[in-house]
Amino acid sequence: VQLQAYGGGLVQAGDSLRLTCAASGNTLYGYVIGWFRQAPGKEREFVAEIRYNGEDIHYGNPVKGRFTVSRDNAKNTVSLQMDSLKIEDTAVYYCAARASESYYGEIYHNTDDYDYWGQGTEVTVSS
Repeated sequence: VQLQAYGGGLVQAGDSLRLTCAASGNTLYGYVIGWFRQAPGKEREFVAEIRYNGEDIHYGNPVKGRFTVSRDNAKNTVSLQMDSLKIEDTAVYYCAARASESYYGEIYHNTDDYDYWGQGTEVTVSS
């Protein structure tokens, strides 16, 4: 499956932005989809993950209560709604798909948990 994240841009602190991960080559149904971000000079950081049914969702601590992940299997997309953006949210955001088995109660927050990665989309939050 090929993934492409888009929707990034330059916004001010407190603004909202919606990122979308679109798939081609295969349906996203059945894949765990994760969002990660990487700020300059830092390691790639877990943001959120969503299971195929859209009901089992997990967030990284820095974004809890501000970001919302959702998926539309019919449109083959996963979205990341980012509200109350902070300067520290500035990063390149990536979506990834896990093809391996997933289990209820486990959180897939490591980059090694995912098999396919899309090109990132850059988000810059200014003061």
